Amino acid sequence: MSDKKRILVVDDEPDFCSIVQGNLEKEGFAVEVAYDGKQGLEKVKANLPDAIVLDVMMPEMDGYEVCKQLKGDEKFSDIPILMLTAVASHVSSTRYSHYDGMSMEADDYLPKPASAEEITESLKGLLDLL
Repeated sequence: MSDKKRILVVDDEPDFCSIVQGNLEKEGFAVEVAYDGKQGLEKVKANLPDAIVLDVMMPEMDGYEVCKQLKGDEKFSDIPILMLTAVASHVSSTRYSHYDGMSMEADDYLPKPASAEEITESLKGLLDLL
């Protein structure tokens, strides 16, 4: 990639953020990290990323709320969002289900543990880099 695409990774698990960040940087992305939804929103507003990797279950503000706020604001609605969650797709008894993720207008959705390759391929697809 000639000019680095900026990715914001928002997840409350520092080890996961570190792994994803390292893998994305190896692929030529510039990566910034936020550890909760509120911090993620602040970072988006301060410096627009090209795409966001967003965990669902986080303290302060969950990924669904972050996605809803971003997609509901024309300044941010075009930023591709890849949502990740450890909640099994067959779980429908909680609000953290695959259906809820897709209904939040996320651009893609992967279950955890998603491999670095899956995350990278999804982002490349969302950013038309394939």
